[in-house]
Amino acid sequence: MTRLDRSALPDLAARLARGERAALARAITLVESRRGDHQALARELIQTVLPRTGGAVRVGITGVPGVGKSTTIDTLGSNLTAAGHKVAVLAVDPSSQRSGGSILGDKTRMARLAVDENAFIRPSPASGTLGGVAAKTRETMLLCEAAGFDVILVETVGVGQSETAVADLTDFFLVLMLPGAGDELQGIKKGIVEMADMIAVNKADGEGATRAKVAAADYRAALHILAPASPTWSPPVITISGLANVGLDALWEKVADHRERMTATGELQQKRRAQEVKWMWAMVEDRLHARLRADPQVRKRVPALEAEVAAGKLAATVAADEIASILGL
Repeated sequence: MTRLDRSALPDLAARLARGERAALARAITLVESRRGDHQALARELIQTVLPRTGGAVRVGITGVPGVGKSTTIDTLGSNLTAAGHKVAVLAVDPSSQRSGGSILGDKTRMARLAVDENAFIRPSPASGTLGGVAAKTRETMLLCEAAGFDVILVETVGVGQSETAVADLTDFFLVLMLPGAGDELQGIKKGIVEMADMIAVNKADGEGATRAKVAAADYRAALHILAPASPTWSPPVITISGLANVGLDALWEKVADHRERMTATGELQQKRRAQEVKWMWAMVEDRLHARLRADPQVRKRVPALEAEVAAGKLAATVAADEIASILGL
């Protein structure tokens, strides 16, 4: 990125507060930079804009490949911007560490939102651990809120622990399912269903409508076995069609109802406070890991230790102790 020093931060923060997209893009680039001086500036910027954050509805969205996440987000987001909202779409994609990800790919999957002046689409940075990627997504979310976006949709593009990371970033966790759940419930783990604040069976249009209703009944039965995460909210199961724009207004009404109830009981604020503390420790761990990898003595000793452990000549616990001792831990 172009040169930016501490004296330029007040102007960047002011432009961000006015909702200037160029300022938002620059601020996100600053947050995603690996340079130490940029990271220090990013932390100062986040602290400066923090009073302007926290007002958005934060929704996490997950589902198996092919479930129609992008189409649903594109249609739902367009509905919301038409209703006067400003919508930011962020993606957590740990698989992009290999592929490099693609901003163009994210935008072509959401054709209407990509050209909507009241929408903003941003993929996760294609680097670091899942915790690091999600931490950058969290900071990007705060910057979007500071820029006036009042709805944040966080999409999990990857698999595995990315769902947990997104659930820890958001207020409401939506799991999309396909019609015809099948015996294996489409490979969705019990833990993911337990995290869900709502299940929406997608592609409930045309010939898929009947199959979607059957699948929804199956998921309702599955949810009855599980204890709800909150005494205030029992996760509903609905049918939608992202492509045909069916049921998305009802979906958003459920999100709004959830927010109203959780705000009234204080659970929303409590959840966000817990998330902040969790992300504090995640960032501490990320920095400790970075320091570990960068230490010259550790870098010099690690190849030999790895070789000895791999050859079965040295116990992993002993090698870990030696690495920790180098850093005085």
